[in-house]
Amino acid sequence: MKHLSIKDIARIAGVAPSTVSFVINGRHEEMRLSKEMVKHVQAVIKKTGYTPNRAAASLRTGKTHVIGLIVEDIANSFFASLAKSVELAAAKAGYRVVYGSTENNDTKGNDLIQLLAKQVDGFLITPSTGMKAGVLALRKNRKPIVLIDRYFPDEEISFVLVDNYAGIREGTQYLINKKKKKIAFVNLDMDQVQIQERERAFVDTMKAHGLFQKKLMLKIPYCQDRTGYAPHIEKFLEKQKDIDAILFATNYLGMFGIKALKEQEIVIPDGVAVMSFDDTDLFRFSSPSISVISQPVQEIASQAVGLLLDQINSPGTKRKQKGVLIPPELIIRESV
Repeated sequence: MKHLSIKDIARIAGVAPSTVSFVINGRHEEMRLSKEMVKHVQAVIKKTGYTPNRAAASLRTGKTHVIGLIVEDIANSFFASLAKSVELAAAKAGYRVVYGSTENNDTKGNDLIQLLAKQVDGFLITPSTGMKAGVLALRKNRKPIVLIDRYFPDEEISFVLVDNYAGIREGTQYLINKKKKKIAFVNLDMDQVQIQERERAFVDTMKAHGLFQKKLMLKIPYCQDRTGYAPHIEKFLEKQKDIDAILFATNYLGMFGIKALKEQEIVIPDGVAVMSFDDTDLFRFSSPSISVISQPVQEIASQAVGLLLDQINSPGTKRKQKGVLIPPELIIRESV
């Protein structure tokens, strides 16, 4: 492909460059061309294989029309689906998306911010706790930014995420309504706000019904090698043989939990009812299918991209940072 400038196209088309574009007082202007001229230029573009020189456009406009998406793990089904939905929403506004995974590693996350800072017009970030300084540096430099899936409660930075508390509360209440009394909760041992909100909702709901038992809560340290979760869950099941339901706080904990249950020959749902936060194909198509508290990924992506584009398109505008909590959906399947 040959890259041509506006001057090149104008020369080939036989018109003066000034009839296509010009600059007045540092402001880029466009002239309206006749339909015949538009067709003629389009024919030249097709013949020469012209593609826009995005680098040159960026220098002229100050925009790259690229959004940076930084998530915990792009291989995770939730974040993979989120990335796809962000791409679709951004494309409608003429933006492309570049993304990377932090693996919940603070250093890696901050390195990604520094790497992409000059290459993108704004960021959508799922931050680890230790990325706070990097995120605040972006805000200080007036870089458009919206947090997804989690946020910093003590900072005024726009965010979009599912209502974690409401989701776990509804799921726990459903299990209680199904006459489950010894409900276990398997969560990560992390200080991230969304994880803490899920735990708080479970504890509050169980206490409200006089059913809370601390021994029925399992908190597992975060592992980059997620196969490390299975032994923790297996040991927990060996100790707590009288549980009648398990609520998993993440989809990957749920997947390894199902594996542990099958290895111990505990039948779902006759032996124990199972529910997980967040959906996956494995939950939908396993036998029995697994009940979930589902996150509306497309809605999260659409809202986040919209908030970010508002910032990008109105630089310098003082606005109150906006936090959006999106209701989750309780999907009941065969496991309860």
